[in-house]
Amino acid sequence: MTQEFVDVLIIGAGPSGCVSASYLHKKGVKIKVVEKTKFPRIVVGESLIPRVMDHFAEAELFECLDAMNFEKKLGARFIRGEEICVFDFSNKFSEGWDWTWQVPRADFDNTMAQEVVRKGIDLEFESEVVSVTFEGKNSTTVVKDKEGNLKEIHAKFIIDSSGYGRVLPRLLDLDTPSKLDPHSSIFTHVVDVNRPEGVEGTMISFDILETEVWLWVIPFSNGNTSLGVVGPTDFINSLSTDKDNAEALKNAIQLSDYYIKRFKGVDFLFEPIKLENYSRSVKKMYGDGFALTGNSSEFLDPVFSSGVAFATESGMLAAKLYLKESQGIPVDWESEFTEYMKRGIAVFTTYVKEWYTGNLQTLFFHQPENPDVKRKICAVLAGYVWDEENPFVKKHDNLIKNMAHLLQMENPQKNPGL
Repeated sequence: MTQEFVDVLIIGAGPSGCVSASYLHKKGVKIKVVEKTKFPRIVVGESLIPRVMDHFAEAELFECLDAMNFEKKLGARFIRGEEICVFDFSNKFSEGWDWTWQVPRADFDNTMAQEVVRKGIDLEFESEVVSVTFEGKNSTTVVKDKEGNLKEIHAKFIIDSSGYGRVLPRLLDLDTPSKLDPHSSIFTHVVDVNRPEGVEGTMISFDILETEVWLWVIPFSNGNTSLGVVGPTDFINSLSTDKDNAEALKNAIQLSDYYIKRFKGVDFLFEPIKLENYSRSVKKMYGDGFALTGNSSEFLDPVFSSGVAFATESGMLAAKLYLKESQGIPVDWESEFTEYMKRGIAVFTTYVKEWYTGNLQTLFFHQPENPDVKRKICAVLAGYVWDEENPFVKKHDNLIKNMAHLLQMENPQKNPGL
């Protein structure tokens, strides 16, 4: 069996893995990236939030991505019947980027991966991790290539950015149930032949079909649009009598008064993909010689597009902490990694939960709008969930429900049942 020796092994070449690899490479760290699949490949997570732009810039990946002319995302629109709420990222409480992208992830991820290769980083596609053993912080990872050949990779540290593959959580028994209720989604891409001109045709939208059921519409600059439905798993399963994902998604589109004309009868570019009970969590986010980043640690819910942001945030942080530790500087992984990430995750978890209770929707659609409240919520939706100057971050665990309760008290007919 052949052997390789590196400083850091990165499992997965998605956004988290590429950010980690590119940042460490420019710091002179010897990197090996292994990726199970062949790029380009279809993956969910096509709506980004502005916080990710900080990471792409710091990892020197921004320019290659910007050259792709992906559709710019300047905010987000939420639709509930005839009610519409639009968040503008340029009008938010926290300082930071005012825009990001909405992207076909196949092209987006492949652009980053090819840039990583161009930089001279060793990235090996179609190589699957078979086993991992640790001796102290040093690890030996056995990988299998597409021809079935086995190889040992010896590393001083592993960053697991394997996403839904969840390599280390699976091999080290680190999985634990999510605190969120079980939801599922079905999505595909369409040629958006009925796309309106102007802003209406390019705006990302979330159409609320029921309190816990919503349709996403993510237009891309290539003329295609991503369509997906999200809801409780039982509801998603009820959309088709014989588990036909295409039928289920067509039936979901029929429920949308806003989008039925635009998307009725459109052909799907690929068989719709179903993600069932997608929320995930882990017992711990690091251990001797490894850190879990992105979806390999926590995945919440796509409603606020936080997935890639947490992936790049944790990937960049893990890389920085490894570098610090490799220089002989003590690192408290519990406080500097887990507790830091958990603070941001807790904020978004609250927002996801309060979205599905309907409390957050009450705040979104209340008229007249409160501009100050909207700016502070907008900063959270933009991903600046560590800014504790923002009361909607610092007091996230009770502020939303308390404000929704007050609004319901003022107008119980408008906000029943809250």
